[in-house]
Amino acid sequence: MPRSIWKGSISFGLVSIPVKVYGANDDKDVSFRQVHSTDGGRVRYQRVCETCGEVVQFADIAKGYEASDGRMAILTDEDFANLPLSTLKTVDVVQFVDEEEVDPRFFQKTYFLEAETVGQKPYVLLRDALTRENKVAVVKVALRSRESLALIRAKDDLLLMHTMYWPDELRDGAFAAPPAEVTVSDAEIDMAKMLIGQLEGTFDPEAYSDSYREALLEVVEAKLAGAPAPEAADTSAPVGDVVDLMAALKASVEAAKQRREQAAETKAS
Repeated sequence: MPRSIWKGSISFGLVSIPVKVYGANDDKDVSFRQVHSTDGGRVRYQRVCETCGEVVQFADIAKGYEASDGRMAILTDEDFANLPLSTLKTVDVVQFVDEEEVDPRFFQKTYFLEAETVGQKPYVLLRDALTRENKVAVVKVALRSRESLALIRAKDDLLLMHTMYWPDELRDGAFAAPPAEVTVSDAEIDMAKMLIGQLEGTFDPEAYSDSYREALLEVVEAKLAGAPAPEAADTSAPVGDVVDLMAALKASVEAAKQRREQAAETKAS
């Protein structure tokens, strides 16, 4: 069982729900060490104080805030634990909204909420009320040395919490939009809809895997075995403008049909 990263309570009107917070994601990235390319030796770094020149042990490193006039405020773990902030130990529900109103760009990370024994009944109450009303709770919470907006929603038997970016942390993506004068015809849209129809289905996350990680581990295993690295697959896309968009769409629809027919035949056999 994973370790909880936060312990406090959800404040729901006058109802308090003691909970523990657990990370809902497990990063599967392939990790590397920094090594000397000629002999594989580990490269290590020393933390050196620029004032006294001494090598500083990790336990002796504190967080310092430098003011504009050069003064330094050094904060301890106790300072962070005792901030004059209500959300340090309480998740304050500030509003209930429809989930569709929240732009997915706001979402950062997902967490599981587990009720303490005395909080199980109000936990179930909030979970079931959110489900029946088809609402989510907008909250404020302090996690990992910062306060965040977050969203609590019901998912099956659980309450999930999604931390969110603040509005001023979202970039304006208007620069990436094509010029307004670029348009497509109804016939092209109809053909694109046919392509979508060939590729539509029910989302099944188990049907997908991290091909990059698999290829990277394949190369690592070859290196460890002293074998030649596997040959790279040619996945480069054609370079240049699409001269005939309609022809490209038709070819895509035909290719999608063939792939779907082949998949059906494979499944049947």
